[in-house]
Amino acid sequence: MSDDDLPPAVQKLVDRQAILDCLMRYSRGVDRFDVDMIRSVYHPDATDDHGAFVGNPEEFIDWVLDLHGTGQISTQHQLTNHSCELDGDTAHTETYFFFVARNRDETVWIAGGRYLDRFERRSGEWKIADRYCVVEWSGSITEGPIPFADIPDVHTNGVPGRDWSDPSYRRPLTNQRALRFVKGMH
Repeated sequence: MSDDDLPPAVQKLVDRQAILDCLMRYSRGVDRFDVDMIRSVYHPDATDDHGAFVGNPEEFIDWVLDLHGTGQISTQHQLTNHSCELDGDTAHTETYFFFVARNRDETVWIAGGRYLDRFERRSGEWKIADRYCVVEWSGSITEGPIPFADIPDVHTNGVPGRDWSDPSYRRPLTNQRALRFVKGMH
């Protein structure tokens, strides 16, 4: 069965899921510094307006990776509330985000806002055609270093990476160490 054969209500669900998947790829791509993944969420002629930056996808990739690479050791873009208005091959979405970063000086920066996107389906694929990032709040949640060295086994499951060395790229995903049991836990 092709998408053309789907009942309208089912097609709407398929479209909404494709758009949500695209948004999730964006967050993962930026956090993992995965250029191809970030590129995959935009149409080539898209515009991204992040306030301090306005430009096309290639310019955005350079800007965002330089910004996060210079300032942070790691980042997490988490998506929460999401609304999606479908109108044929166009969709308008509003997606809330939390941004948390471990800065190079070991402080933590946190921000929240919304991505306002116009998606277009071209050649059967939903991608961002226009993005407007609205930051609603931002600040630091620590005044001093995070004592990562004091946390036992903090990287036992792998060191987070901003490239293909990150454990999330491991295929097949398998446990890399013997199972351990903590006293009192089953």
